[in-house]
Amino acid sequence: MNCKKYILAFSSLLFIMISCSNSSGTKTPAADGNAAENTVRPQIVFNADSAYSYVAAQCDFGERVPNTSAHRRCGDYLSSELRRHGAKVTEQKMTLTTFDGTKIEARNIVGEYYPEKQRRILLLAHWDCRPWADNDPDPAKRRQPVMGANDGASGVGVLLEIARILSENEPEMGIDILFTDAEDWGDSGAGDDSSWALGTQYWTENPHRKGYQYPSFGILLDMVGDRNAKFLKEYFSVQAAGNIVEKLWATAASLGYDNYFIDTQGGAMTDDHVFLIRAGIPCVDIIDQRMDSDTGFCPQWHTTSDTMRHIDRNTLEAVGQTVVTMLFGK
Repeated sequence: MNCKKYILAFSSLLFIMISCSNSSGTKTPAADGNAAENTVRPQIVFNADSAYSYVAAQCDFGERVPNTSAHRRCGDYLSSELRRHGAKVTEQKMTLTTFDGTKIEARNIVGEYYPEKQRRILLLAHWDCRPWADNDPDPAKRRQPVMGANDGASGVGVLLEIARILSENEPEMGIDILFTDAEDWGDSGAGDDSSWALGTQYWTENPHRKGYQYPSFGILLDMVGDRNAKFLKEYFSVQAAGNIVEKLWATAASLGYDNYFIDTQGGAMTDDHVFLIRAGIPCVDIIDQRMDSDTGFCPQWHTTSDTMRHIDRNTLEAVGQTVVTMLFGK
């Protein structure tokens, strides 16, 4: 199966590689409809309605494919929202060459919170859309662009709501929010991962400002909005940042979100975090994995059906509240 990311599933010691609001902040119903018990009430509440509106706002621009007007206008919007929420913003503009020889005008957007703090955490998500829906069940639609409501916009929407929270609450460590570009213009048939996450690769080689010190660790959000999302412990994340994985999943369980954050080993993904890990930054990938599907992802992945119809506030809350609670140690 040719896909954007690679899944390494473990079954009977056989490695199988597949290439490729409840906005109250208290409890989220478990998958069987029963409320989770013994949950912790967070002191800093993540607003899932706000995150949902941020996802929708990105989709309102259209498909954010590099070299399009929708992409440029959405990039301006993301920068302005980070500034509105008090971040020190740097736009890292670059011309990149994709695997098929296309020259694209790309832009990483970095928002720094409490830049005077030496110890830092990096939160990131990609904001671009795949130029073609190569996994669409309808062959006639496979050259159409992907809206990317889940694959891209959901992670960015969660981080914009976290940006609002950071403008009003100071954590112990400094926080950098990175919106990476050109993640999704990759070759699904390639035998290596170099055609993916071009913006992240550029950032690791060319930090956004002189003297920037790498963060202690990173948390990547990718495809965090589907109503049936299952976040397994991604393989490379466990290898590089196992202590952070355990803390995140334990935090989710304490909040009653263990129906989303599944306490089991998942696959190995080629995603933005891989290039951070290679650069020496431990990073966790919170990503929806469906090990029982043909692709390893939700049915809308890399199709024209990746729209707001499938975005769920409860899932956004589970991810956002987990990350916020961990950041503030509550």
